[in-house]
Amino acid sequence: MGQKINPLGFRLGTTQDHYSLWFAQPKNYSEGLQEDQKIRNCITNYVQKKIKDSSYVKGIARIEIQKKTDLIQIRIYMGFSKPLMEDGTRGIEELRMNLQKDLNLVNRKLNIAITRIKKPYGNSTILAEFIALQLKNRIPFRKAMKEAFRLSKEADTKGIKIQIAGRIDGKEIARIRWIRKGRVPLQTIRAKMDYCAYTVRTIYGVLGIKIWIFLGEEY
Repeated sequence: MGQKINPLGFRLGTTQDHYSLWFAQPKNYSEGLQEDQKIRNCITNYVQKKIKDSSYVKGIARIEIQKKTDLIQIRIYMGFSKPLMEDGTRGIEELRMNLQKDLNLVNRKLNIAITRIKKPYGNSTILAEFIALQLKNRIPFRKAMKEAFRLSKEADTKGIKIQIAGRIDGKEIARIRWIRKGRVPLQTIRAKMDYCAYTVRTIYGVLGIKIWIFLGEEY
């Protein structure tokens, strides 16, 4: 079972919560889902534009959205908040204006809050983005994996598993390579896991990166 289901969906209600919290009638559910996707894409694109160096990690760990009748609350968890906070609150206000324009909000307010993650490389999404940048720069995948392990170890993780699939290092035949260090209990529901599936486009094809990080158990 550990290999056949999303580790986050498997633990919903125990150690994992939803990233979107809102209620809608069945006929309006698809509109709400598309609105969530627009919000996440707009935030990601805005942060990417603020980063001048393409080799820099965006650092967005996750985006939580909570909707009420006349209010949308967005909380952005970031490992590196400099792209949005270097000009004080100006970056957040500019992002809020862009979101209101894209979503065409008329009768609803929009609040945005940013939470800084103390140990960014203990998050699977940020770590996967780091590996993706290494692979784009044609650094050997084993070296990229070892560097990711070193960074995650500094973040005090209990265990980590990294898998890369595709035309690794430009080989003709696609293959899957994975490596694990520490304890990664995929079938234990009380185990708090952080999981990410990331796609990176390189000059020799599309590669898929999956990362499982074990953060401890909750009783």
